Amino acid sequence: MHELFEIIEHTVIDSIKLVPFLFLTYLLMEYIEHKTSNKVRNAIQKSGKLGPLLGGLVGIVPQCGFSVSATNLYAARVITLGTLISVYLTTSDEMLPILISENISIVTILTILGIKLVIGIVAGFIIDFIARKLNKNKLEEKIVDICEHEHCHCENGIVKSALKHTINIFIYVFIFTLVLNGIIELIGEDTISNFVSQNVILGPIIAGIIGLVPNCASSVILTQLFVENVISMPILISGLCVNAGVGLLVLFKINKNLKENLKIVGLLYAIGVISGIVLEIII
Repeated sequence: MHELFEIIEHTVIDSIKLVPFLFLTYLLMEYIEHKTSNKVRNAIQKSGKLGPLLGGLVGIVPQCGFSVSATNLYAARVITLGTLISVYLTTSDEMLPILISENISIVTILTILGIKLVIGIVAGFIIDFIARKLNKNKLEEKIVDICEHEHCHCENGIVKSALKHTINIFIYVFIFTLVLNGIIELIGEDTISNFVSQNVILGPIIAGIIGLVPNCASSVILTQLFVENVISMPILISGLCVNAGVGLLVLFKINKNLKENLKIVGLLYAIGVISGIVLEIII
């Protein structure tokens, strides 16, 4: 019982310390997104063959709004499949706010973002190149309403939106940290770390499965595991590459081609897992 109270106490203290950092980070992110989102969408639409490059740069911003926008643009055949995948691969959702809140080294943060950016851009260009060769990437001229399915929380202002994000992530972090601390105490950190991190293939596969969960909870879980030194950076990157936030949910909702949607998910998962395995070998 004493150990249980200690776990709860440490979880409460660790979680509460994150709140001011999370709120300030989300406030800044909301401001940037709402001031630039329309310009970003227009730029992506006009990017043509450079779509994966711009898509990757946009996707690196930790907001699910851009993955949702990219999904809508792809469903309208305004952007290419390579551009969509590039955005999905570089999207990090809640990773950045948590890493900043946990005072992780800026070098480590930039390394993670940089690797994801390279993976997203390179994969996007390769996919578009192959698609053009196969002549299966024809874009329709009709453009549907992008905002019709947009999951936007800006109607109440950026402060309330940032506060809502902060509360949601605080709850996720608290619950998962509590469970994680209990598991670590029960099984042992070394045992868990050895099981996941030292298996070059198994680690990225498991991380990729977690990343497929179309919710910010998956990025929270993966990032917290990394912060707790349970998983390595390559495994974190593997899971975060697969994780596209709510973008995948929107894809299945607005793109009626189920077979195509499943192929996109499979492609995303394969790229994420393979990237993680390669990184585990070379890093």
